[in-house]
Amino acid sequence: MSTGQLSTDRVSRFGTGRSRRAGDRVFAGATRAAALTILLAMAGVAIFLAVEGFPALGAGPAALAGASGFASYLWPLVYGTVLASVIALLIATPLSIGTALVISHYAPRRLARTLGYVVDLLAAIPSVVYGLWGIGFLGVHLAPAYVWLGEHASWIPFFAGPGSTTGRTILTAGIVLAIMVLPIITAIAREIFAQSPLLTQEAALALGATRWEMIRMAVLPSARSGLVSAVMLGLGRALGETMAVAMVLSASGVVTLDLIGNTNPSTIAANIALKFPEATGDEVSALIASGLALFVLTLAVNAAARAIVARSERKRT
Repeated sequence: MSTGQLSTDRVSRFGTGRSRRAGDRVFAGATRAAALTILLAMAGVAIFLAVEGFPALGAGPAALAGASGFASYLWPLVYGTVLASVIALLIATPLSIGTALVISHYAPRRLARTLGYVVDLLAAIPSVVYGLWGIGFLGVHLAPAYVWLGEHASWIPFFAGPGSTTGRTILTAGIVLAIMVLPIITAIAREIFAQSPLLTQEAALALGATRWEMIRMAVLPSARSGLVSAVMLGLGRALGETMAVAMVLSASGVVTLDLIGNTNPSTIAANIALKFPEATGDEVSALIASGLALFVLTLAVNAAARAIVARSERKRT
């Protein structure tokens, strides 16, 4: 085939250089516009929250649920939000990683496909259904365990008790959140494990490593940064969850380490959902300002995750 024919074929398949440059410019402009739209939307949300929530800084105790200032009003909410999310991650992270490893490396293909479908279906269940399940089933069945822990393990600050007889505790809310974030972390971890270098895995097995040793030495190190991203995405879901926590948790707006008692801290999202319909004046400003705090907290978590991933990537290279 002559050079002219090759050139003609190349032009017919990929277009002329001028058309390619025009297409590149259009695509680049569209992607920049999409990115700018997202940034403008985030900036608009932040500006709205800041402007509408500013009056809460000078509000009195009547608008701040009896708190002397906005900081004392906000601190228990931030504490409850972080506590419920940490409980959820402590439960969901090992379960998610284990489930993802079973799907990607242990289970037969047909069983792994079925497990993958089941995990994906968990993400499609509305949060209000999780809330109903938590208050009507999980809390009721956990209440005897809470009472027992309050009677026999009260020397541990987390189980100081007395245990709740209704099961509506921060620990129950954390367990419900763990089940809600489990499909997110599992789905991402499953894809990460499936994309780990196959040659490295085969080399480890050829050298006599067991399957667990191969996973520990070849799969997990290469998936570390991706797992951090998966966990942080799950944390973002837990931080912003509203209805399930509002339905399960019997909140009192306090700061306590007790996980099984009737006195529990509330979360920012649940507090907004429960109080916003009846709020007026500076009460609305206080709720909006707490929403700004949740917005900043979520951004800080995502920024920390990006920094951890970038540091891990630099170490690998």
